[in-house]
Amino acid sequence: MAPLVYLCARPQEGAAAAECASFRTAMHLDEQGLERWDLVREPLPADFATRWRGAVVGGSPFNVSDPESSKTDAQRALEDGLARLALAAAAGETAALFTCYGIGVATRALGGEVTRAYPEDTGPTAITLTDDGRRDRLFGALATTFSALTAHKEGTGVLPAGAVLLAENEGCPVQAYRVGDTLYATQFHPEPTGRAFTERMAVYRDDGYFDRGDYDAIAARVLAASLSEPPRILRAFAETF
Repeated sequence: MAPLVYLCARPQEGAAAAECASFRTAMHLDEQGLERWDLVREPLPADFATRWRGAVVGGSPFNVSDPESSKTDAQRALEDGLARLALAAAAGETAALFTCYGIGVATRALGGEVTRAYPEDTGPTAITLTDDGRRDRLFGALATTFSALTAHKEGTGVLPAGAVLLAENEGCPVQAYRVGDTLYATQFHPEPTGRAFTERMAVYRDDGYFDRGDYDAIAARVLAASLSEPPRILRAFAETF
């Protein structure tokens, strides 16, 4: 059986390696079960839909809504690759789960709208399943309301055509959606433990997600949060696909 793959969109090697490790832990997979491909440095291979049986996409300091003139060649190339993945997953040719930065790429590629109107502070937030989310095969076993970790400057303003809203909250109304049976996207991070998230915060403390002087207070909230539910989505994805 072909493995799954983690598609890296982070230029910072340490943060990328740690994020990949978090995905593997949450999905109960080793290096053979969840391979790693660095989209910052290597384009998505043409045979991605047969090389891997599905993909998970992590976060990034990039933003889809950045002006095109400000994007690096690496950012434009990886967004092109992720857009190809989104179109293939929406068509049922492969399976994909886009998270955080990834949801923005998928939303735009599928004709939705990405906006700066729904940023969320770094740290834990409450997520609530919709009726469709409670019936979904990946989300349906979760608690109706649960805590998850966010840190983003943009969000989905308009869902792609045909998308099914699975989870929401007041600060960012689109927290998760599905297109067809094989494309999933979450605005929140489903993979990290609290400790792993605080280590990621340290890497990006000067990137405008929070005031660097607030690091200790935010980290304390992260470490105190119950994060039992989000990794279950990833485990269900690995088992389903």
